[in-house]
Amino acid sequence: MSDLVAEVRELRMRYGTNEVLAGIDFAVRTGEVVALLGPNGAGKTTTIEILEGFRMRSAGAVTVLGEDPARAGEAWRARVGIVLQAWRDHAKWRVRELLDHLGGYYARYATAEIARPWGASELLDLVGLTAQAKTRIGNLSGGQRRRLDVAIGIVGRPELLFLDEPTAGFDPAARREFHELVHRLTDLEQATVLLTTHDLAEAEKLADRVLILAGGAIIADGSPDELALRLSARAEVRWTVDGQRYVHPTEQATKFTRELFAQYGEAVEDLEVRRPSLEDTYMALVQEYEQ
Repeated sequence: MSDLVAEVRELRMRYGTNEVLAGIDFAVRTGEVVALLGPNGAGKTTTIEILEGFRMRSAGAVTVLGEDPARAGEAWRARVGIVLQAWRDHAKWRVRELLDHLGGYYARYATAEIARPWGASELLDLVGLTAQAKTRIGNLSGGQRRRLDVAIGIVGRPELLFLDEPTAGFDPAARREFHELVHRLTDLEQATVLLTTHDLAEAEKLADRVLILAGGAIIADGSPDELALRLSARAEVRWTVDGQRYVHPTEQATKFTRELFAQYGEAVEDLEVRRPSLEDTYMALVQEYEQ
């Protein structure tokens, strides 16, 4: 059996004479967390909506969980989870009541391999909302509200979960908690996740693979470390001697550091070799493409 959860070949999307997607190709495999990055207008939202079955493509082939999203029915949709940036709900609903209600729609799509829906108690424990089970949604904190969003997105035990800007507006503590939740989903449930985010540090922490979309084309595809290797020659060595701070870009960080100690010995303090981050890589690749 193929381990491909989603496969996109020569995907094109036009709005009038404007070609938003110019023939992109990529695949997502079981258990991966894939981040789709790109500047505004690059086609990220369009791509995700096509994979979710919410938008018709102009050309190309798309397969998600073995079916074409443009033609798939309710049984297919029960296998997909979506967590949007925000959605309207009834603030007076209690957390467990809402999950029980929504979960009822998935019962008919249970299989021998996947029990649907997720039991409310187990789901509340997974997302860290057991103590808020009887709390009205309108009284949840921002971080708790986002955990509920995820619970709603996965109540049907999806095989593929879409996350759209999952931590937009979060404070650092809530963001950290959300990242831990995503790791629990992928580690314990072997969920496959496709996310879009403008938070490059978030993508670096969560993603196994990163796709960078610019000008309707995928200009990079690889793990954060693999993409950073493209800029490995741009490492910076930072150090202090006699209270003076120095920064030196170099293509041979190891050799430079050795020579630094040979010259200054124990006078070298606060030594740091800084390799490019995903943000550095992203900015360099997008700027290179746009030139």
